[in-house]
Amino acid sequence: MARLVAVTALGLALALLGERFVALRNRLNASREVEAVDLPNCHFIKGVEAGSEDIDILPNGLAFLSVGLKFPGLQYFAPEKPGGILMMDLNQESSRALELRVSRGFDLASFNPHGISTFIDKDDTVYLFVANHPEFKSTVEIFKFEEEENSLLHLKTVRHELLPSVSDIVAVGPEHFYATNSHYFSDIFLKYLEVYLNLLWTNVIYYSPEGVRVVAEGFDSANGINMSPDEKYIYVADSLAHEIHVMEKHANWSLTQVKVLHLDTIVDNLSIDPSTGDLWVGCHPNGQKLLIYDPGNPPASQVLRIQNILSETPTVSTVYANNGSVLQGSTVGSVYGGKLLIGTLYHRALQCQL
Repeated sequence: MARLVAVTALGLALALLGERFVALRNRLNASREVEAVDLPNCHFIKGVEAGSEDIDILPNGLAFLSVGLKFPGLQYFAPEKPGGILMMDLNQESSRALELRVSRGFDLASFNPHGISTFIDKDDTVYLFVANHPEFKSTVEIFKFEEEENSLLHLKTVRHELLPSVSDIVAVGPEHFYATNSHYFSDIFLKYLEVYLNLLWTNVIYYSPEGVRVVAEGFDSANGINMSPDEKYIYVADSLAHEIHVMEKHANWSLTQVKVLHLDTIVDNLSIDPSTGDLWVGCHPNGQKLLIYDPGNPPASQVLRIQNILSETPTVSTVYANNGSVLQGSTVGSVYGGKLLIGTLYHRALQCQL
């Protein structure tokens, strides 16, 4: 009898693991293949050779690009080179991005930038917030942008137990931000386990010098985050759930969910067109290709534009799509002055005319 119970339990466990595997495969594979959507006058951004995971553009057309992100198990095209922050002026014809100098005392050798966000203070001071993974840990770095010197002055490193795996940030003050944790755990093995088991433990954190707290939770994989131009709503991309969550922002910085938009693709970073409020979303139609890199069958790229997201029937359109023959693994699409910048996880970056 004991042997029968053991065999039955083993069979149930194997069946459960099989179901988990199928569920994970479905979460990683969205639309699987994408129909090509081209844009006129696209060309690679010079200076980006090993990924530009996130892009943030100032109102004056200066674009910041975070480059060189590395994670265990992912493809690297420049494994020995640390990450950095590049900048390009979209008012100029040149499509070259130049690396910004960082003030002395900051550990550039372990710089591993992920999501970024800018904040412009009342005195026009520009702050750059960077999710950083030195030695695959998790910090948020706060810099002051010094335009005349083309440099970044490092002001503060934020570490906190509620920020174990920061993916992206939206800055709301000189030292204040919302951040997504794409994983609940910081340990690499436990990260893979929570994704496999679909624990739904990832969250959004509000940070200020006065306090840190969870303001939204229950996500499959909280990733990109941004804010509406009127600052009333926070948008959160839940990557593996293929969803964008619209959250109302309250005076005490708490968030309440307003709606969820379901999409047939893995959503990554979210950019906002300040003039229209449209969301621009870097997407991955097939996550397996992204994680298991095959140069003969590379991951596709896809950029979506979402108009009127607060309405009952938002308009979702594919602005750019490529099977990986040109651009591999798009993570972000940001717009300025009729130009679209598309960044990737570990490949190159593209500038296109809209």
